[in-house]
Amino acid sequence: MDFGIVLQTTPPSARVVDLAQRADRLGFDYVWTFDSHILWQDPYPIYSQILDRTRNVVVGPMVTNPSTRDATVTASLFATLNEMYGNRTVCGIGRGDSAVRVTNGRPSTLAALREAVTVIQALAGGEAIEHEGTSLRLPWAGRSRLPVWVAAYGPKALQLAGEVADGFILQLGDPQIAQWMIGAVRSAAERAKRDPDSITMCVAAPAYVTDGSDEALVHAREQCRWFGGMVGNHVADIVTRYGESSGVPTALTDYIKAREGYDYNQHGRAGNTHAAFVPDDIVDRFCVIGPAEEHIRRVQELAALGVDQFAVYLQHDDKEHTLQVYADQVLPMVNQAGQARS
Repeated sequence: MDFGIVLQTTPPSARVVDLAQRADRLGFDYVWTFDSHILWQDPYPIYSQILDRTRNVVVGPMVTNPSTRDATVTASLFATLNEMYGNRTVCGIGRGDSAVRVTNGRPSTLAALREAVTVIQALAGGEAIEHEGTSLRLPWAGRSRLPVWVAAYGPKALQLAGEVADGFILQLGDPQIAQWMIGAVRSAAERAKRDPDSITMCVAAPAYVTDGSDEALVHAREQCRWFGGMVGNHVADIVTRYGESSGVPTALTDYIKAREGYDYNQHGRAGNTHAAFVPDDIVDRFCVIGPAEEHIRRVQELAALGVDQFAVYLQHDDKEHTLQVYADQVLPMVNQAGQARS
């Protein structure tokens, strides 16, 4: 299993680069960032710094969107990074949340998302594509390769991921919900005559390592409760669109009934006052909280469901310790090396 970290590009940018370098040294495989250009710094110049100062990690947004980033510009940007640093980039993309809502916009349509995925895949892979009535190609990008992973929760978005995406991003760590979501993506791939095993499955969630005490658990929950609020934005869209007939597990939809609006000024932040509606059991299900043994157990459970990558959101007050525990205890147990001699 691959492991990643998810960072906000909160100033100073040097701090973001430092955490990425640390993750690279500790054996992580991916460094993701939010892509919300009003709330935080633009991540793309920071990617260049990360790639220049690391050896192994792949970088990309979790996630960009078709509305604030033109697909042809996005493709050119990633192809440029690939030419500069080798093919060490990935493009996570979805319909859009904070990046569009902060400017009073709306998430893109699924048709626009599908078009963006196909345009970015082709252009950043050096291929020609028909786009808005003309054939386009990046003639200098023949060696570039860019996997495009789609973040989704709703039935039609999951179908889109199965039909066209190179990877699927699920932003919550609940195994029951993950099993249903991954199954939906794989089924859509099969109906589209694609090999489901060709789609990389990524689960991303906050992880907070505690000493096992009740006091530490209470603190960790408060540090991670914001995540249920963030997920709730997407779930509210599903409920609005489909009502009670979406087919999405009720464990994902029931908890937002007490939701009363959302303040994007506090988006993705520990202590978010608009996440108070998120109950403890949802925090425990969506996030991974507890001693190292609990993290190992949960990640292994996700791996058994077909998850290829677990990406750790680090929006809390214990970033370095979390990275170190994962490097020392979780990664070695999940990816056990074979014996040198038998």
